[in-house]
Amino acid sequence: MSSSKRLIVIGGGAAGFFCAVNAARLNPALHVILLEKSSKLLSKVKVSGGGRCNVTHACYSVADILKKYPRGSAFLKKAFHHFFTTDTIEWFKERGVALKTEADGRMFPQSNTSQTIVDCLLAEADKYKVEIWMNAEVRKIRSMVNGQWSNGESLNAGGSSFELELANNKMVEADYICIASGGYPKPAQFEWLTKTGHTIQSPVPSLFTLNMPGNPITSLMGITVENAAIKIVGTKIQQEGPLLITHWGLSGPAALKLSAWGAREMAEKNYHCTIHVNWLPAYNENTLAEKVKLVRFTIASQKIVNRNPFGLPARLWEYFLQQCGINPDLRWADLPAKEQNKLVKILCAQEMEVKGKTTFKEEFVTAGGIVLNEIDVNTMESKIVPNLFFAGEIIDVDAVTGGFNFQNAWTTGWIAAKGIVNKSMGQ
Repeated sequence: MSSSKRLIVIGGGAAGFFCAVNAARLNPALHVILLEKSSKLLSKVKVSGGGRCNVTHACYSVADILKKYPRGSAFLKKAFHHFFTTDTIEWFKERGVALKTEADGRMFPQSNTSQTIVDCLLAEADKYKVEIWMNAEVRKIRSMVNGQWSNGESLNAGGSSFELELANNKMVEADYICIASGGYPKPAQFEWLTKTGHTIQSPVPSLFTLNMPGNPITSLMGITVENAAIKIVGTKIQQEGPLLITHWGLSGPAALKLSAWGAREMAEKNYHCTIHVNWLPAYNENTLAEKVKLVRFTIASQKIVNRNPFGLPARLWEYFLQQCGINPDLRWADLPAKEQNKLVKILCAQEMEVKGKTTFKEEFVTAGGIVLNEIDVNTMESKIVPNLFFAGEIIDVDAVTGGFNFQNAWTTGWIAAKGIVNKSMGQ
């Protein structure tokens, strides 16, 4: 090894790159190597947001943004004081990448392509001489303890803190390590990390769509309701937002948010549960019953099928009438009380059985990872192994869709870079 300190960043995703390029920039004497186990760099950045990269969210209140993280919000409350949404926007702006805000708050590069973000990070890596090794999967990490490797062998002349064993049996030494390898779907995949003495919060999928095989609503695939409320029966877990009917069940922001907040509960139920959907969340059953009475009076002579007073898509309205056994040619004035009650019930609390899940496109996220009380939030350094840092989805933080998972990657990657630089410069 040369006399300069060496940082190895494990993982070529958003968090790994952000840590590597910022550490290399802030301390040019640091020799930074980024290890990526596959043959692709920044693959999630590339595919996210339909290939446009949802970089962050136009949310400038820490209190408000924390509501988007089902797990890890208390940890991030402190982390966001170091590097927040505004810092992300400014960081990319300084490098010639302007972001634009869409109506729902999501922020994308003005170029409308994720390649802009990929190119920016690759250019930074090149500028600050970050060495990138592809197809370099880490199998083992050995740390130095009291002048010896953790397996008892004497420390070699290099004087490093760590030795890493790669899948091709290559050995590499490091003074500092930042693990930014992303989430893993199976507990066994964390074994190389538990051997460093860390505890893993068992991983479960988050951000998935709800499968409802055999449910007649799936015949309406492609229909979106702009705002609906969805609740897991027997819990307090409820979310609201656009809801998309698919050929396998329900998707869209409301379903995805529900899957994030209910990730652990749904995993425990093996993704078999009952949900209630309120297609008109401005109403409950009592207020909707009153509204229907008023409708019957004001448009009494009109056919129910032709006059849907709630702005629901026509095919969905016809489906509701069919489910309630209401003759579509019936006039509003002639709607029997029993059928009226059924209509109110299905509009405000339609009960459906969920039997399984489907990963949402390529934007899968896992809930779980390194438990947060083993990480110093101000530096991202391990409290167990000195000079070992974490960033991104490997830690037990996850968010709903909308750029919030990337914001976690930028924030924790930045803090880790600063923490490593401060140590490497003796601060």
